[in-house]
Amino acid sequence: MLVFNLYPVYFAQIGFKEYNVTMGTNLSLAHWVGLSYIKEFLNSPDFSNVMINTIGISFFKLLVGFPIPIIFALLLNEIKQSRFKKFIQTVTYLPHFLSWIIVAGIMLIWLADSGLLTKALYHMHIVDDTSNMLANANYFWAISVISELWKEFGWNSIIYLAAIAGIDMELFEAARIDGAGKFRQIWNITLPSIAPTVVLMLILSISGLFGSNFDQIFVLRNAVNAPASNVIDIYVYQQSFMYNRFDYATAVGLFRSLVSAILLVGANAFARRSTGNSIF
Repeated sequence: MLVFNLYPVYFAQIGFKEYNVTMGTNLSLAHWVGLSYIKEFLNSPDFSNVMINTIGISFFKLLVGFPIPIIFALLLNEIKQSRFKKFIQTVTYLPHFLSWIIVAGIMLIWLADSGLLTKALYHMHIVDDTSNMLANANYFWAISVISELWKEFGWNSIIYLAAIAGIDMELFEAARIDGAGKFRQIWNITLPSIAPTVVLMLILSISGLFGSNFDQIFVLRNAVNAPASNVIDIYVYQQSFMYNRFDYATAVGLFRSLVSAILLVGANAFARRSTGNSIF
């Protein structure tokens, strides 16, 4: 923990110094510049585009990707045929084990000119032509949200299935005796029982609004869709390894981490006051 967690924190000071890679780990050679890099980022012409893309993609991932694993877990729990249930679980869990580079390869083929998905969406009148959808910035947010949902919703449902499995079955039996149907049992027993887990996952998801999925965006982006795919993690990567501005990139990364921490504390405080459940 000292080597991989605490020692790297020492180098966070790079974000407040005029640093270049020739200095190596001798940070005493670098001059303090205070918050000038943070101010530079806030006044940068790229700031609005980066922030809109980061928050926009993360918000729609939260809006779509958060409730669907809960709904899927509730539906899966109602399947009584164990073989069919295991088949559904296996099919939905498998995409999680694919790396994003493999998923990107699938997307490149299916969303190419006259690709399988492109033609299907065209015939459903969702898109206007059969041109490469990844070469159109207007579609990038939707592609990002849907591809992550397809890859992770089955896996994300596991924690809700575990929470449902811990519910006392006598509660369902008593509800059935009282004449409660499936929907009433889910509404009055299942959902209140897994509420602490849902709140916990929601707090963690909100704290990640400033942290886009770097792997996914990196492999799906290109020069054409850059106006819609230039998120803060990609911006930090470009400043570090394309322009060798490690000091500026570190400052932007620290800014992102600070905002994420504020969101975590704020979401946790709101959840504690409104539901009585919180992380800390």
